[in-house]
Amino acid sequence: MDSLTTPTTDISSAGISRAEALSRRYGAAAPAGDPPSNGPWNETIASLLDHRSVRGFLPDPLPPGTLETLIAAAQSAATSSNMQLWTAITVDDPATRKELAAIAGDQKHIEQCPLYLCWIADLSRNERMSQAEQADLETLPWLETYTVACIDAALAAQNAVVAANALGLRTVYIGAMRNDPARVAELLGLPPKSFVAFGLCVGYADPKAKNEVKPRLPQSTVLHRERYDATPERRDRAAYDAELEKFSARNEMAATSWTRRVLARMGPIAAMNGRERLRATLAKLGFEIR
Repeated sequence: MDSLTTPTTDISSAGISRAEALSRRYGAAAPAGDPPSNGPWNETIASLLDHRSVRGFLPDPLPPGTLETLIAAAQSAATSSNMQLWTAITVDDPATRKELAAIAGDQKHIEQCPLYLCWIADLSRNERMSQAEQADLETLPWLETYTVACIDAALAAQNAVVAANALGLRTVYIGAMRNDPARVAELLGLPPKSFVAFGLCVGYADPKAKNEVKPRLPQSTVLHRERYDATPERRDRAAYDAELEKFSARNEMAATSWTRRVLARMGPIAAMNGRERLRATLAKLGFEIR
């Protein structure tokens, strides 16, 4: 495949108007004028609003240098005090991908996508540096440092996602790597004080897969001015529930509202799929979080 072309079946944000992009992102749940349709607009914003999680990928290989381009974009993200507390590992081995997919609840797109990246909150590199320099890093075990590593990894990955979208590629995050971080660490040969915070599938979207933009909560729920104001929540949630039910029906998903989905996901401990043991697992992986 020519590095300057993409499959003709790829979904693209090119040519999407501001009104159409806002309509896709918020649907009918947003109150009139929320958000305003006369704000600034350009191709980058159009691409951002057109983001959707894709779980079906074509087998087409990515152009040479795509991986390195995505990592360059990732390294251009903000990083607290330039600590750069993240690492990425690309996984190509089919057997490893198969086991990672099983850990993630049999998410077959992990095996299917042409590029699978594991994003690592990584304190091990700076620990090795401290040992080499014979300097004690007193802040290394503290919760703040661990939190910074997770934030650094997330910011870097999101930059890579934006870059992928700009190249006509699609993505989906795989938080289920945290179902069994110890086994994932073993599969990838991670050193102590590093763990896979999430994975990322990258590739060209299969046009046969359902890849519609999923509406989000109205801005009146998530954007507050000066002080926190939960007043619009009940109204907004009712409208958003109705919007998500329609989305589910269009995309042949189990018909449910956002409220029921959140209650099912955050209600029973069993819904965490092993992630309730994360603190104990992090200790086994060498994190002394204080």
